[in-house]
Amino acid sequence: MQPEGLLTAREAARRLEIRLPTLYAYVSRGLLRSYRQGIKRQRLYRRAEVEELLRLQPTASGPASDRLPGRKGVWEIPLAESWVRD
Repeated sequence: MQPEGLLTAREAARRLEIRLPTLYAYVSRGLLRSYRQGIKRQRLYRRAEVEELLRLQPTASGPASDRLPGRKGVWEIPLAESWVRD
């Protein structure tokens, strides 16, 4: 059982509509924070942080090297420290 307001990795990935490896990449790149649950390796994610990440919109600006072929916009996602509060 997890505390209210926290999501498991699967729940967070499902909410963001991404795969688990992508969720872990978001954490390693500082786009999202994870929190340890007990002594296990399980990591939890704050629902508010996941929802805030969902609110960010792709834009058409950004360096051309960041764009994928056929992609209309580039995700400009700020680091978690700039919009996440403890």
